[in-house]
Amino acid sequence: MLNGYKKQLIVLSMLLSTMLLNACGFKLRGDYLLAPQLQTLYVSSVDTHGELTRLVKKHLQVNHVKILNRPQSKTPELRILADKLDRRTLSVFDNGQVAEYEIIYTVNYQLSLPNKEALKFSFELTRDYQDDPDNALAKSRELSLMLSEMRRQAADRILRNMASITL
Repeated sequence: MLNGYKKQLIVLSMLLSTMLLNACGFKLRGDYLLAPQLQTLYVSSVDTHGELTRLVKKHLQVNHVKILNRPQSKTPELRILADKLDRRTLSVFDNGQVAEYEIIYTVNYQLSLPNKEALKFSFELTRDYQDDPDNALAKSRELSLMLSEMRRQAADRILRNMASITL
C-alpha cells in the first residue's frame, strides 16, 4: 500500500514539474535542421572579425555546417550586411540626466543561393537599460554584458531563420 502511494506521488510530482516547465515557456533546444543545400556555406561580413560574425560561425560549426574560406560559385553565401546599435531615451532624472535608455540592435543579412535571387532579412532586438551616473563603471560592464547577450541572440535568430528556409 505504501509502495503504491510513493509511485503515485512520484508520478504526480513529475507531472506537476512538467506542467510548470511548459507553462514558463521552457523548451529543450537541439541542433538546427538546416536544408542539405546549406550544409556548406561561405560566410562573409562587412566586419569580418566582429563578435556577431564570430558567433554566427561558431553556431554554424556546432550545427555541423562546413564553412568555406573562399566563395565558390555553386555554394550558398551568408552575408552579414550590417549590425548597428542605437539608443533612445526613455526617461530623464529631475536634473536632466538620462535615467533610462532603450538599446536597439539592428541586424541586416542576406542568404545568396546559386541560381536564385538573394533572400534578405532584417530584425531588431531591444532592451531597456537604466543608467546611473554614480556607478558608471558597473553600468558600463552591465551594458557590455547586455550587448554580448544581444549578439548571441542575434546569431541564434539567424540560424533559426536559416532553419525555416525550404529550398
